[in-house]
Amino acid sequence: MLATSLAGDYPLLNLFWTIAEIFLWVLWIFLLVRVLDDVFRDDSLGGGAKAAWAIGVVLIPFLGVLIYLIARGKGMGERSLKAAQQREQDFQEYVRDAAGSGSGDQGGHADQLAKLAELRRNGDISEEEYQRAKAKVLA
Repeated sequence: MLATSLAGDYPLLNLFWTIAEIFLWVLWIFLLVRVLDDVFRDDSLGGGAKAAWAIGVVLIPFLGVLIYLIARGKGMGERSLKAAQQREQDFQEYVRDAAGSGSGDQGGHADQLAKLAELRRNGDISEEEYQRAKAKVLA
């Protein structure tokens, strides 16, 4: 019966390199998914260009991804930022619509208070007028 342990057969440096290789593979998979995500979400690319990039990235992954990053890498960040801003704007519109469509008069009150706050912020009404109008809305 062999009584050696696995830890004795696998030196610390080999363990370090194994962890580094696993980390690099996970990083590579993340980068590959990110590139494919960018290819399919880009509205400026036509169907043929998307298919060509996808085939290139899948068939020759290392070279395909590097070429994609060189050719279209700057645009990846810009498209990602634009998509995030669009999602934020859509969310804000949803919140405004949801707040304005409450049950009963709550939606109307919220709209009126928002309009009053806007008038006060623009200097169209004074603080005193704002407080009086706010009291009327809430009464």
